[in-house]
Amino acid sequence: MSSLLCRNTRQCLYYYPIGVRTTQTMAETKNKQKLKKFSIYRWDPEKSSVKPHLQTYDVDLNSCGPMVLDALIKIKNEMDPTLTFRRSCREGICGSCAMNIGGTNTLACICKIDDNVSNATKIYPLPHLYVIKDLVPDMNHFYQQYRSIEPWLQKKDETKGANKQNLQSIKDRDKLDGLYECILCACCSTSCPSYWWNSDRYLGPAALMQAYRWVIDSRDENTAERLEKLKDPFSLYRCHTIMNCTRTCPKHLNPGKAIGELKKLTSGWAHKPKPDMSGQA
Repeated sequence: MSSLLCRNTRQCLYYYPIGVRTTQTMAETKNKQKLKKFSIYRWDPEKSSVKPHLQTYDVDLNSCGPMVLDALIKIKNEMDPTLTFRRSCREGICGSCAMNIGGTNTLACICKIDDNVSNATKIYPLPHLYVIKDLVPDMNHFYQQYRSIEPWLQKKDETKGANKQNLQSIKDRDKLDGLYECILCACCSTSCPSYWWNSDRYLGPAALMQAYRWVIDSRDENTAERLEKLKDPFSLYRCHTIMNCTRTCPKHLNPGKAIGELKKLTSGWAHKPKPDMSGQA
């Protein structure tokens, strides 16, 4: 190793011959692994003799992407092809990879891996849903509840102006912000204790937030009918404002606030304002 004296700083700088340090560093990095344990819920309905259990995998974080979904894909591709989970966009848009990671409902594609290798990361399917296999929950009931709120614009006369644009002011459009961004991942609904115990009749935070999105839309003309459907003891009023839904939402939305606004409208404490603009163009 040679030395070089810098005239300006009066410091002695050391340098390595070309290629020597680079080769050594690459070899050290290649040999050094950073193993992280992932304990993943496993259950296969075709193997009735095997009960649900946690299976642990060691993943080298030096050869893995930064997100939990990257680790799951690496496990499936390189270690265990039988591992089953949903995923699609990998950008927090589709909601397919919703699961319980480290005790919190979130999206695997935007959940960063905990660098602390001494603690295993536990991964379960979304809680209180029937499990199809491994990390894949049955979402049929959740989607049926979403369908029940009739998530589309409704007019008194559906045939009038069917091929024309509904007018809406910028102020009225701003009221939809924080509502339409919901990706129906079910993280909020499956974190709600009221939904756990009454999911057969309580619609849950996700469906109710979408119900409010259509109720408050200035272009919708069936507000009274929509609110009337929610005036039973279970559809809306099983919400006890625990706010788990707001805390766990991976899109940082506020279902609890939307449910509160729905309660005001159904009870008569508040009324839907008249639209700033009406008609069609």
